[in-house]
Amino acid sequence: MEQILFFVVSLLASVAGAICGIGGGVIIKPVLDMAHLADVSTISFLSGCTVLSMSCYSVGKSMLAKDSSVDLKSGTYLAVGAAIGGVCGQQLFALVRSLFENQNTVGAVQAACLFLITLGTLIYTIRKAGIRTLNVQGLVPSVLIGLALGIMSSFLGIGGGPINLVVLGYFFSMQTKTAAQNSLYIILFSQITNLLTTIVAGNVPDFEILTLVLMVCGGIGGGMIGRFFSRRMDNRAVDKLFIGLMIVIMGISVWNTCRYSGIVM
Repeated sequence: MEQILFFVVSLLASVAGAICGIGGGVIIKPVLDMAHLADVSTISFLSGCTVLSMSCYSVGKSMLAKDSSVDLKSGTYLAVGAAIGGVCGQQLFALVRSLFENQNTVGAVQAACLFLITLGTLIYTIRKAGIRTLNVQGLVPSVLIGLALGIMSSFLGIGGGPINLVVLGYFFSMQTKTAAQNSLYIILFSQITNLLTTIVAGNVPDFEILTLVLMVCGGIGGGMIGRFFSRRMDNRAVDKLFIGLMIVIMGISVWNTCRYSGIVM
């Protein structure tokens, strides 16, 4: 029953992630934390593998179909920065985990940070029509922005998350659907780096292989379904779905913060 839950959560989260460009990890991580089916390190690893499979399918399919709107120049600069940031984020997570004997405390820190980031993202998304955006260009600023994205996403174990859309929209003046495709491109690079770093460092947590296989299948299946719907949705519809997801994620993050902190049982 638990493995079925892992699969269903991965599938539905990847559908939404493929449509909105948030990867799906920002949904998978807090939902599985709430279900308390594994410790925070294991959930972060499994979530990252699922996001990698979904983004690999979505980006690869778009490239092969030649309907990709990825800005390869800026997107690659951001992806390189995010890949480096992913490694830094893992080190930050390891540092925070070493400071506390109880992993529940680490979970509480992650959940609280995710709530604050999601709240800021929601406020920006609602008010973005009145916000003047930028058009950042060049290697250094793009890599630095990607670095910040990679650190946050890796530390929180969410793969990419909603912050990608805000950054791409504000700093690069991208429309929602264009930002979604570029976000998945960035996530792909950062997740490959995170996975390789985890394997090389010998930090792969214990888990059942069947669980990983089911989650990866859910990620790929979600990418296929999400791509189907994304091609039939306009920017406004994607924005509405995105806002709805942010509200749900905020609610789950508050619950996880309270539970990991021992406020609720």
